[in-house]
Amino acid sequence: MGARRSYLAVTLIQAIYSGMFLLSKAAFDGGMNNFVFTFYRQAAATIFLLPLALIFEWKNAPPLSFVTLCKIFVLSFCGITLSLNLYGVALIYTSATLAAATTNCLPVITFFLAVLFRTESVKLRTVPGIAKVTGIVVCMGGAATLAFYKGPNFRAFFHYHLFQHGSIKDRGVPTNYGKTWIKGCFLMLISNTFWGFWLVLQARVMKSYPSKLLFTTLQCFLSAVQCFVLAIALERDLDKWKLGWNVSLLAVAYCGIVVTGVTYYLQAWVIEKNGPVFLAMSTPLALIITIFFSAFLLGEIITLGSTLGALLLVGGLYSVLWGKSREHTMNNGSCMKAEAGKQCSEFKVGAVEGSLPHSLV
Repeated sequence: MGARRSYLAVTLIQAIYSGMFLLSKAAFDGGMNNFVFTFYRQAAATIFLLPLALIFEWKNAPPLSFVTLCKIFVLSFCGITLSLNLYGVALIYTSATLAAATTNCLPVITFFLAVLFRTESVKLRTVPGIAKVTGIVVCMGGAATLAFYKGPNFRAFFHYHLFQHGSIKDRGVPTNYGKTWIKGCFLMLISNTFWGFWLVLQARVMKSYPSKLLFTTLQCFLSAVQCFVLAIALERDLDKWKLGWNVSLLAVAYCGIVVTGVTYYLQAWVIEKNGPVFLAMSTPLALIITIFFSAFLLGEIITLGSTLGALLLVGGLYSVLWGKSREHTMNNGSCMKAEAGKQCSEFKVGAVEGSLPHSLV
């Protein structure tokens, strides 16, 4: 039951992130400033989570030391503030599908960071270790296929353009895919690097402050303050701060309440139960969902490259998950054998002691 909950949780997380890619891109294409957007989503998440944290965890919350608060502040700045703001700039330069595709570099980044911080291990001489490394390589191959190979197009039976904001040229974004596209990919990579640091270091910080809901709320509040300082410094036009009844408001509410609020809590739960790499390896699911809904809702074209890349990503995902599952089973079996051997030794010692004369015992 616990394993099923973990798989269900990561699937839900990636489905929510897919919605974030689509709605964020629609909001930015509609003219919303990405720094203001990031502040609003973090503020909305704080307002949503604060009452829940006070009701459910405030009474039993552990004391928060100054050192732990500083760790959470740095964690929020690197993993949320910098990551989300860089992601927003990169998303303006690229597309929702590419944002989901480059996120698949996260498993590789997280894997090396987890090994570096000794929260994850890999044994290349074992079958599970080979499966984990092979899965990572296959995931990278799938992401590269999506980024660099298009191939022929597939015609969808149904297209419904939910958001229409005109062409790229009309929005003031350069139409050339040279420096702008490379800059967006580079910023996406940096954003995912900060995100990888957040995934790995969050597991350590949570050991000193295990209240997941309060921990998530505190991160949202600190990142909201940080994002406000950054946004007010970079965007002085008050008209850019106004929200209307449009896709921008929907994106802020969705990203703030559902993504930042609900997903960060689910991520903290998954990291505590299964570790950071298990969560990171589920990221290809967001790409598959994004490709599907961007085609049927936004009218984007599905290509052979996107299909092949998605298949490679799924194969890599399940290869790593199989390796982790197999490694976990082998470790449990070794522990059971060691425990049985210990009990057998104790039984033999007891039997020998019982057979000796009382004067020698």
